[in-house]
Amino acid sequence: MEMDKFNTILLGVIFDPAKRKILIGRRENDPHVPKLKWTPPGGSIIPGEDLEESLKKKIKLQTGLNVENLGNIFAMIPEEKKEFILLLYLCEVVGGEEKVGGNLKEIKWVNPEELDNYFTIAYHPHLREYILNLK
Repeated sequence: MEMDKFNTILLGVIFDPAKRKILIGRRENDPHVPKLKWTPPGGSIIPGEDLEESLKKKIKLQTGLNVENLGNIFAMIPEEKKEFILLLYLCEVVGGEEKVGGNLKEIKWVNPEELDNYFTIAYHPHLREYILNLK
C-alpha cells in the first residue's frame, strides 16, 4: 500500500456533559464502507487543509452545530478500510442550530452505553472505554 493512498478522516465525538449524551449521524449507502450506518459526524480532509478548521466545517455542515474541539482522543486504522486513518476529537457544542445536512440522513443524541447498538464497525475497545468514562 502506498502512503499517498491514505485517506484521513476527522470525526467529532460531540459530548453534551449536562445530558451525558453523544451526537451521532446515520449514513446510507456509504461508498467506501457499505456496512457503515452510524458514525460520529465528520469526514475526509483535503491535503493542506487545517485539521481544526476542517473538523469544525464538516460538523457544521452535517449537524448545523458549532463545536469547540477539546483535543484528539483516539486515532486508528480500521480493519474494514485499511487505507483510512481515523482521527477522533472530543468536541462540545458552542452554538448553532441542530439540523441534518451533508451526507447524513439523521442525527440523534444517545447515551454512551447505547453506542454498541449503533457503532457496528471501527469501534475500538479503548475508544469505547474512553467514551463510557466521559463525565
